[in-house]
Amino acid sequence: MRRVFWTGLWVFVLDQLSKLLVVQLLDLKTRGEIDVLPPVLNLRMAWNTGINFGLFSRQSDIARWVLIAIAIAIVIGVIVWLRRQPQGRWAQISAGLLIGGALGNVIDRLVYGAVADFLNMSCCGIENPFAFNVADIAIFAGAIGLAIFAREEPRKKAGRS
Repeated sequence: MRRVFWTGLWVFVLDQLSKLLVVQLLDLKTRGEIDVLPPVLNLRMAWNTGINFGLFSRQSDIARWVLIAIAIAIVIGVIVWLRRQPQGRWAQISAGLLIGGALGNVIDRLVYGAVADFLNMSCCGIENPFAFNVADIAIFAGAIGLAIFAREEPRKKAGRS
C-alpha cells in the first residue's frame, strides 16, 4: 500500500501545484487563455461543474456534492479492494494515479465549486475544444492501468507492498 500512497500523494501535489501556478499565479482565471506552443499546447480556463468533457454539468450545489461523494466512494472502494486483494506493482501505481487524481479534483470542487481545467492540446489541423488538468490525466491513466494490470499476480516479497 505504500506504493499506492506515494503515487497518489505525488499526483495530488503535482495537480494542485499546477493549478496554483496556472490558475492563480499566471492568473488564467482572469486572462482566460494563454498560448504556450500553439496549437499543440495552450492554456484555456474552463470551470467544469460536471464530469469529463462537462457531462452531467449542472450549476447546482447538490450536483457538486454528489460528484464529491462519488469520487470519495471510488477512492474508498479502490483502497478496500486493494486491501482485500493485493495487486502487483503496476496495478498499485495505477490505483495511486486514480486516487491522487480523484482527490485533486475533489479539492477543486470544495475550494472553487468546480474543477479547474486548463490544458488544451490540438494537432494536425484538428481543433480540440476541451480542456483538462493533471488530475484528469492521472485518473484516465490509472483507470486504463487498472483495467490492464488488475489481474496481474502480486509478487511475493517479504514485508513490502
